[in-house]
Amino acid sequence: MPRRRIFADLTPLRTSPDYRRLWFGNTVSWVGQGMTSLAVSLQVYDLTGSAFSVGLIGACSLVPLVVFGLYGGAVADTVDRRKLGLASAFGSFLLSVALVGTSVAGVRQVGVLYGVVALQAVCFALNSPARSSMIARLLPAEQLPAANALNSMTSTTGTLVGPMLGGLIVGWWGYRAAYGVDAVTFTAALYAMWRLPSMLPERGEDTAGAKRASVLDGLRFLGTRPNLRMTFLTDLCAMVLAQPRALFPVVAVLWYGGDARTTGLLVAAPALGALLGGVFSGWLGTIRRHGLAVMVAVGCWGAAVAVFGLTRQLWLGLLFLALAGAADTISMVFRNTMLQAAVPDELRGRLQGVFIVVVAGGPRLGDFLAGSAADLTSPGLAVTGGGVACLGAVTLLALRWPGFARYDARDPEA
Repeated sequence: MPRRRIFADLTPLRTSPDYRRLWFGNTVSWVGQGMTSLAVSLQVYDLTGSAFSVGLIGACSLVPLVVFGLYGGAVADTVDRRKLGLASAFGSFLLSVALVGTSVAGVRQVGVLYGVVALQAVCFALNSPARSSMIARLLPAEQLPAANALNSMTSTTGTLVGPMLGGLIVGWWGYRAAYGVDAVTFTAALYAMWRLPSMLPERGEDTAGAKRASVLDGLRFLGTRPNLRMTFLTDLCAMVLAQPRALFPVVAVLWYGGDARTTGLLVAAPALGALLGGVFSGWLGTIRRHGLAVMVAVGCWGAAVAVFGLTRQLWLGLLFLALAGAADTISMVFRNTMLQAAVPDELRGRLQGVFIVVVAGGPRLGDFLAGSAADLTSPGLAVTGGGVACLGAVTLLALRWPGFARYDARDPEA
């Protein structure tokens, strides 16, 4: 098999200097954000000694992501996306500088950290729809799967490398050093945005005179497009019904007789699998039936999680979690590609805003469901039952909307 069919397709990086700069800037800044995320968690625990206080960090980011995700998508369909991306990235940079300032000044109010985290989520919610909507303007349609695979490597690299570097830097030089490095990494994203051309939304004749994009118009459009709805519904099947991460601390002890280090391995396994799924993604460009690929990938996620719930050997559990992570990358690549290819440019921001809400809210709802099911039954039944439920739900969706499996990338239809 040719090398290009095995490893990630680098064609988008070679053919588009704008995309290359954007990808590199995002990769560097994601690592910095991963560092800051860990540093904030450590600092909150250092100040409070409370695991509950650390957990509140997630709540402080979730609400802005959900609220401003939809709003940010509407803004991205109204203004120059380059300017929006530049302004929101600059806001994130200033917030990292603010964290440096609070650390240098010795500020010990945890509420300040919560406020910065919430504002960082607002900036991300405004930046992400604008940035994601740009990809389809920078690259031809046939390169979108490869670009989305490369983008998946950006986020997973940040998830894996950022916290590790953050822990080392905090341990050696303290919180201010970690926040300072994050601020420096944001300059790469700022430079990439600065070099982009103007990116005003392209409007059709019937909307050429519109001055403001409505969130409701985006939701109405989604309501009339079954293939696009399916990209969200299938993802919710995986993230809500078969999300085992909230139970990792419990199963690390009960199933494997481990400790915090074992929990860390369980957390890292899906991310490592997702990263490998991106590294070995060259073959994804040959797939044309994107809807069918999404359903198969989500089904593989559910099956891998179900088998993980039956394992009592650590190496085997880590293997199936990694397989689940790889399946999630494949699903994400094709779902993103469909959103970019089958949505008019004037609506891409709003649909990317909905994507943020699903990605932010789905796993957290899954955490609640898994924890509740484990309390009512057992961790094993909760994990395996969730995986089986995911498989069943995807099957029912496939039967209800059979056109999704026939979606052809050569003739994208929403």
